[in-house]
Amino acid sequence: MDDEGRYRLTLTMGGRRTMRGWWATETAARKQIPVWVRDWGVEGAVITLTDTATGTVIHRWPDED
Repeated sequence: MDDEGRYRLTLTMGGRRTMRGWWATETAARKQIPVWVRDWGVEGAVITLTDTATGTVIHRWPDED
């Protein structure tokens, strides 16, 4: 598998996907999480980091309690 863009960040607001971005490495994608939280982290926003090779959500903001 070509890993370019394997790690996807998704911003959902009000239950609707509003923005996505892809990175080749998990490290690069994780560096974007605080940027996205700063820029888009409002009430009702959910940011997820997904490994598209496995379909696993590896990070979610805000954390689920």
